[in-house]
Amino acid sequence: MNMNIMDKPQQFSWVGNKEMCIDQIKIDQCSNVIIGRYGGNKTAGAKKNEDGALVWAHNDWELAMILDAHYSAESTALLVQTMQNEFSNLKVLLDEPIETVFKSVERHILSVFQSESFQQSCQRIKGETACLICVRKANYLWWLSVGDCLVYLLHDELHKLGQYTLNQRNFYEWVGFINTFSLPVPCYSSGVRELRTGHSRIVMVTDGLLECGEQYYEKPFNLYTDLYANKENIQLTECIEKALQHVHQQHGRDSATIISWDYINSLPSTYPSDQIFQK
Repeated sequence: MNMNIMDKPQQFSWVGNKEMCIDQIKIDQCSNVIIGRYGGNKTAGAKKNEDGALVWAHNDWELAMILDAHYSAESTALLVQTMQNEFSNLKVLLDEPIETVFKSVERHILSVFQSESFQQSCQRIKGETACLICVRKANYLWWLSVGDCLVYLLHDELHKLGQYTLNQRNFYEWVGFINTFSLPVPCYSSGVRELRTGHSRIVMVTDGLLECGEQYYEKPFNLYTDLYANKENIQLTECIEKALQHVHQQHGRDSATIISWDYINSLPSTYPSDQIFQK
């Protein structure tokens, strides 16, 4: 087999105003990554979709970006195009050793977002977007978050301790015409987590999943129950479709997007010393 073909990541990108999915649930797959889209319930007044998604899936890593724009989808389109323009540069960095990869990727993305050319592009568009980027490589997950999209790391050991979300929803942060990266001190959050041994499920969502109807998925336990707890019996695509169907049934007006994938970690994970040395 041609090694260049093996080394080429699979790619998926989407901007909501190009395919709005009003009253429609659409499930796509990019390698092992599942993308679920729902544009809102028409009877509740849904008439636009300003979400967006980008996925690159390699045999050694995954990069995913989820977007939830305000006022128009122009900021979503700008972020998707900007990341696509950086594909070659980022792929080189993503192929770095695990010891340096996340620092290199974060430094590069921040430099792009703070560049004069990107800042000028932001001033030519209407509206702004929340932006969440995640990278899984080896047994680690890195994220960079601006705004109120969420990423969950679902695993049985974390569930027993009530831990589900990696980031916090931060309001009044955006990328676009109103731009956190144009501030004297750019505001964002980022971090890295070691993945536990065994089956982890990474779930990225826009707030349309959380804020509809009775706000069932505002409680992370409910998201864990529906998207992970029955993983042996229910496919991930079915879990995502069920979650988006809930938004429809709850007459969610806002669009809801989910990006999710599994990683099976065969490496040992960190435990406290008293557990390590127990007889």
